[in-house]
Amino acid sequence: MEGGRERELDTREAGGRETGRKRERGDNEDKAKLRELAKLPRTEKSSITPFMDLPVDRQVVSQLVQFKPFPLQGRHYDLDTTEPISFSLKSLEELLSWKPSDADAFNIATTPLAGRQPPLQSSRPKTLVCHDMMGGYQEDRFIQGAEAETAFSFYHWQYIDIFTYFSHNLVTVPPVCWTNAAHRHGVSVLGTFITEWTDGAKICESFLAGDSSFRAVADKLVQIAQYYGFDGWLINIENMLSESAVKNTPSFLRYLTYRMHRGVPESLIIWYDSVLETGELKWQNELNEKNSVFFDSCDGIFTNYNWMEDHLERMVSQAPKRLADVYVGVDVFARGDVIGGKFDTNKALQLIRKHSFSAAIFAPGWVYECNEKKDFRQHQGKFWSLLFEYLPTHSVCVLPFVTSFCQGFGKHMYSKGKVEEVKNWFNLSAQELQPLFVDMRSEAVENGWVWTRGCPEDAWNGGSSLLVEGVIPASRSNVSVRLFSVRVPAPPKIFISFIYKLEGVSDVKVALEFKTHHAPFCSFADITAIPASSLRPEPLSEQDSMMQQFTQRCGTWTLEGWQSQ
Repeated sequence: MEGGRERELDTREAGGRETGRKRERGDNEDKAKLRELAKLPRTEKSSITPFMDLPVDRQVVSQLVQFKPFPLQGRHYDLDTTEPISFSLKSLEELLSWKPSDADAFNIATTPLAGRQPPLQSSRPKTLVCHDMMGGYQEDRFIQGAEAETAFSFYHWQYIDIFTYFSHNLVTVPPVCWTNAAHRHGVSVLGTFITEWTDGAKICESFLAGDSSFRAVADKLVQIAQYYGFDGWLINIENMLSESAVKNTPSFLRYLTYRMHRGVPESLIIWYDSVLETGELKWQNELNEKNSVFFDSCDGIFTNYNWMEDHLERMVSQAPKRLADVYVGVDVFARGDVIGGKFDTNKALQLIRKHSFSAAIFAPGWVYECNEKKDFRQHQGKFWSLLFEYLPTHSVCVLPFVTSFCQGFGKHMYSKGKVEEVKNWFNLSAQELQPLFVDMRSEAVENGWVWTRGCPEDAWNGGSSLLVEGVIPASRSNVSVRLFSVRVPAPPKIFISFIYKLEGVSDVKVALEFKTHHAPFCSFADITAIPASSLRPEPLSEQDSMMQQFTQRCGTWTLEGWQSQ
């Protein structure tokens, strides 16, 4: 934008609108300035009108001031909206020259990785989700949120351990909203470093030429992860490597893994099954002697998708002590000769867990891309409910915790049960702690069933609430729905407040229930088992001192159909 603005100085108004006498010193200074101004040439574009040419009672200085604003950096800002965005790096030169600027601060995750049980480093099989959808950086690139009628979201965090953001750009930095949402649930986040085709081969020949060049790349990858606050990288080399380049690849992986572990505790470097130790590009669909050198140099391997059960059987003997570090790939789009995929992805998971491997679920955004977007929540719920049996969950291990079950998008913005704004919105950084979801519609007993899901039609805070829907059979007096697994040392007292709303006229009563279990995981000294038991919290009266403190700190509100306990 270019522009000019005339500034006028009226001597009649100077010094608090003086019209009379001036102090002698100020008078002499003003005369000297006027003499200098009178000497300046006049032009069409910029002119100076000397005071001395005007009547004494109306002396004005006019000057055209021109300026050019600093241009927005296309990498950091959306050029159409000027809003800050998340971004990728597309060239080796861009990676090696990366250093943080003031604009980069928008992309720093504000939510640290939450504690969880069991920890990610445990030996149990894990679940990795690799998010690849429409080239990446869609509505999720807008750091401060976007106005989107239908956008892809993810909220089954308690069922997964690692979230990888994928695109076909050289360095994929996860949009900060994903890192914030995942970290809130104790899920680690990986970016992607990928080289492909002829251009990718040239990049590899350059940075894998020797120790100094691959260390420079590794150091930048570590710095980027540290600065933006995510937890590691998926390394995906999908092009042929020369003899010298492939010889340096294990060293690159070892150095990168070592530096990441030192710089970011609990970080991960995972290798994708593509290149062989000879440098040939040939997907193996398994871990074997041809690609094990890369697996041995980092934290794990993500296999290609065209495997059969005999591949899994062979891998058991290949890495008997590191089965959980083998992430068997499952393409949800079901491209090629694969087992499962789409709404049959559970068939692949069943075989993977049978052999005690971890799973890498690739592109679960299929439920959004290839189905009616207006029914996204239903398709998302169906897809993940079919996998629940094969997805070990992890537990919340921090008190206190608060959630209104907002999923980070909605049709309205609510505050304390009231609509504050009517508009479609999307911002995963605003997503709150999500529960364990339940879908027992296909397991109806005596015509009874229960189902939980996000509900955008009404909410207490944010854009959605948790809807518990079902039918209680006549033979049952109550139904329990598991919302969270919490592993914490139990304090003498636990204070809980919850807010709910019953739909229509109903004689249903709502109460919270605690059930102690997971006895084998008890870590207290001299305790080897805890008998399973249930506990229902005792409601407190409004006169109770703890209740009064809570009300005083949280304030009062009008419930308007909502009830609290």
